[in-house]
Amino acid sequence: MNPIENVIVPLKANIYFDGKVVSHSLLFKDGSKKTLGLIYPGSYTFNTTSAEVMQITAGGCRAKIAGSNEWKNYKETEAFQVPANSSFEIAVENGICEYLCSFE
Repeated sequence: MNPIENVIVPLKANIYFDGKVVSHSLLFKDGSKKTLGLIYPGSYTFNTTSAEVMQITAGGCRAKIAGSNEWKNYKETEAFQVPANSSFEIAVENGICEYLCSFE
Protein backbone atom coordinates (compact mmCIF):
# COMPACT_ATOMS: atom_id res chain seq x y z
CA MET A 1 0.00 0.00 0.00
CA ASN A 2 1.27 3.46 -0.88
CA PRO A 3 1.91 6.04 1.83
CA ILE A 4 -0.62 8.81 2.36
CA GLU A 5 0.99 12.22 1.98
CA ASN A 6 0.06 15.85 2.66
CA VAL A 7 -2.43 15.27 5.46
CA ILE A 8 -3.13 16.83 8.81
CA VAL A 9 -3.46 14.32 11.65
CA PRO A 10 -5.13 15.54 14.84
CA LEU A 11 -3.31 14.08 17.86
CA LYS A 12 -6.49 12.97 19.65
CA ALA A 13 -7.48 9.42 18.74
CA ASN A 14 -11.06 8.29 18.12
CA ILE A 15 -11.59 5.59 20.75
CA TYR A 16 -14.62 3.27 20.68
CA PHE A 17 -15.79 0.23 22.66
CA ASP A 18 -13.43 0.69 25.62
CA GLY A 19 -10.38 0.97 23.36
CA LYS A 20 -11.11 -2.09 21.23
CA VAL A 21 -11.51 0.09 18.12
CA VAL A 22 -9.10 3.02 17.73
CA SER A 23 -8.60 5.32 14.77
CA HIS A 24 -6.90 8.56 13.80
CA SER A 25 -8.41 11.10 11.43
CA LEU A 26 -6.57 12.08 8.27
CA LEU A 27 -7.62 15.53 7.03
CA PHE A 28 -6.85 16.49 3.44
CA LYS A 29 -6.37 19.99 1.99
CA ASP A 30 -9.45 19.53 -0.22
CA GLY A 31 -11.62 19.09 2.89
CA SER A 32 -11.99 15.32 2.62
CA LYS A 33 -11.38 13.00 5.55
CA LYS A 34 -10.33 9.41 6.11
CA THR A 35 -9.67 7.42 9.24
CA LEU A 36 -6.87 4.93 9.79
CA GLY A 37 -7.41 2.45 12.57
CA LEU A 38 -7.23 -0.84 14.42
CA ILE A 39 -9.98 -3.23 15.45
CA TYR A 40 -9.26 -5.75 18.20
CA PRO A 41 -11.14 -9.06 18.54
CA GLY A 42 -14.86 -8.65 19.18
CA SER A 43 -18.05 -7.65 17.40
CA TYR A 44 -19.06 -4.00 16.98
CA THR A 45 -21.86 -1.97 15.37
CA PHE A 46 -21.27 1.42 13.75
CA ASN A 47 -23.82 3.91 12.42
CA THR A 48 -22.99 6.01 9.36
CA THR A 49 -23.99 9.51 8.34
CA SER A 50 -21.82 9.63 5.20
CA ALA A 51 -21.24 6.77 2.80
CA GLU A 52 -18.07 4.87 3.74
CA VAL A 53 -15.57 2.58 2.08
CA MET A 54 -13.74 0.33 4.54
CA GLN A 55 -10.49 -0.96 3.07
CA ILE A 56 -8.77 -3.68 5.07
CA THR A 57 -5.02 -2.96 5.15
CA ALA A 58 -3.89 -5.88 7.36
CA GLY A 59 -5.49 -8.82 9.11
CA GLY A 60 -9.10 -9.66 8.44
CA CYS A 61 -12.68 -9.30 9.58
CA ARG A 62 -16.22 -10.13 8.66
CA ALA A 63 -18.92 -7.53 8.14
CA LYS A 64 -22.66 -7.29 7.65
CA ILE A 65 -24.29 -4.18 6.19
CA ALA A 66 -27.69 -3.08 7.55
CA GLY A 67 -30.50 -4.69 5.60
CA SER A 68 -28.45 -7.79 4.78
CA ASN A 69 -28.62 -11.10 6.60
CA GLU A 70 -25.26 -12.19 5.21
CA TRP A 71 -21.88 -11.83 6.89
CA LYS A 72 -18.99 -11.54 4.40
CA ASN A 73 -15.30 -12.12 5.09
CA TYR A 74 -12.70 -9.50 4.16
CA LYS A 75 -8.94 -9.75 4.19
CA GLU A 76 -6.00 -7.48 3.42
CA THR A 77 -6.55 -5.38 0.24
CA GLU A 78 -10.31 -6.07 0.18
CA ALA A 79 -12.97 -3.45 0.89
CA PHE A 80 -16.67 -3.04 1.52
CA GLN A 81 -19.03 -0.11 1.08
CA VAL A 82 -21.60 1.18 3.53
CA PRO A 83 -24.38 3.56 2.43
CA ALA A 84 -24.97 6.91 4.13
CA ASN A 85 -27.44 6.98 7.02
CA SER A 86 -27.04 3.26 7.59
CA SER A 87 -25.06 0.94 9.85
CA PHE A 88 -22.79 -2.06 9.73
CA GLU A 89 -21.58 -4.78 12.04
CA ILE A 90 -17.93 -5.74 11.99
CA ALA A 91 -16.30 -8.67 13.79
CA VAL A 92 -12.70 -9.71 14.28
CA GLU A 93 -12.16 -13.28 15.43
CA ASN A 94 -8.45 -13.12 16.29
CA GLY A 95 -5.47 -10.86 15.75
CA ILE A 96 -5.91 -7.22 14.85
CA CYS A 97 -7.70 -5.88 11.78
CA GLU A 98 -6.19 -2.68 10.35
CA TYR A 99 -8.29 -0.45 8.09
CA LEU A 100 -8.51 2.76 6.11
CA CYS A 101 -12.00 4.26 6.02
CA SER A 102 -12.86 6.77 3.27
CA PHE A 103 -15.92 8.98 3.62
CA GLU A 104 -17.84 9.92 0.49
